[in-house]
Order: sequence, then C-alpha cells, then structure tokens
Amino acid sequence: MTLKLPALWPADRVAEARAVIADVAHHSDHLIRLACNVLAAHGETDGERKDARALLVVIDARRPIRQAQRESNGEAGE
Repeated sequence: MTLKLPALWPADRVAEARAVIADVAHHSDHLIRLACNVLAAHGETDGERKDARALLVVIDARRPIRQAQRESNGEAGE
C-alpha cells in the first residue's frame, strides 16, 4: 500500500512564507531569504513572485553590512 501525502503541504509552506514576509522586522535574514525563495518559486501571481525576488535582492545586499557590523563588534569567527 502506498501512502499519499496530502496535497496541502505546498499551500501551507506558501502561507508560512507569506506570514514571514508580512512581518520581516521580527524575523532573521536567513528565514526571510527562505520565505523569499519559496514565494519566488511558488507564489500565486507574477507580482508576488517578482516582489519576492526583489526582497531577496535587498536582503542579500544587506549581508555585507551585517558582516562588517559583526566584525567591528568582535563577533566574527565566534
């Protein structure tokens, strides 16, 4: 007998990704990046996918700033 997973899991992941994006101020860049990747690939509309890709560019552009801040605070390599 073959078990079939419910077809709802992709919709659940997209809903979770939307929730993360809706509250970006309270989530890590890593989680935001994951949510953007989910929405860029599985978003419902072209606009949603485009917005997710644009936010991903912004998050990736912040990475050097965050790295420099960690290094100046002595957190690098810890």
